[in-house]
Amino acid sequence: MFTPIFPAGAAKPIAPYVPATKAGNAIYVGGTLAIDQQGKSLYLGDMKAQTRYVIEQIKSALSAGGATLDDVAYNMIFIKRVEDYAALNEVYAEYFGKNPPARYCIVTQLVREEFLIEISSIAHVGPA
Repeated sequence: MFTPIFPAGAAKPIAPYVPATKAGNAIYVGGTLAIDQQGKSLYLGDMKAQTRYVIEQIKSALSAGGATLDDVAYNMIFIKRVEDYAALNEVYAEYFGKNPPARYCIVTQLVREEFLIEISSIAHVGPA
């Protein structure tokens, strides 16, 4: 059993999924993109701005489920261009630099040409 999480202001999913789910003491945040509530892509061509927006959306989903970024145990990151890796890490370190979670990063094509990054997260809340 799991409970869907719909954070206030979240973009409407562009496929059949929910922004996040809570199952037991875990929160799973689905692939998060730089997209607004109307489905418009944001911060075209700006990896740092897209990364910041995506992480803020993840933060909002976690908050709606009773967690914070400090509870994130694992991030799955997809980027469009390898040359954006340093920009991703610069912004990522602002949010996860002190005690970073495990992660992977794959360079791949994303669902829209203008998307530069997608991140999915797993957080744990409550007793381990």
